[in-house]
This record gives sequence, C-alpha cells and structure tokens, in this order.
Amino acid sequence: MSGIVELDLHGKTVYQARIAIDAALRRAGKGVYRIRLIHGCHGGTALRDMIRSEYARRVPRLETGIDPGVTDLVLREF
Repeated sequence: MSGIVELDLHGKTVYQARIAIDAALRRAGKGVYRIRLIHGCHGGTALRDMIRSEYARRVPRLETGIDPGVTDLVLREF
C-alpha cells in the first residue's frame, strides 16, 4: 500500500466501520500517509460523527473536503 488508501464504508454499521478502520490503520505501512474514508451522508451522519469523534484524537489530523460524505485520516504530512 502506498499514498492514499480508500476505504468504502457504505452499508456498514458503526461497529463494522470501526473494525474496518482499525484494520486499515494497523495495515497502513510507511508509504501510506492518508486513509480516505467514504462514508456517505445521505443515509444519516452516524458514521461521519463516529469517525470525527473517535479518530480525531488518534491521528495527527482529520480533513474534510467539498464532499461531505468523505473524511480523510491524515497519518503523516506528505
């Protein structure tokens, strides 16, 4: 894995998403500087809220772009 890893969380419960994100963080090698979480926003905000509350203190920075259905976990500055 290198650069940006994308993880699609559509259709997952909060519990399933947390397991998938934790696994991606464990697997992220030195070449991975960002994990892009695609959680969507039209079906509710439970995944987005969980990501922003739980992972904000576990990674150096969270980043949101113009798409409200995507949150990036910045693991290291590029």
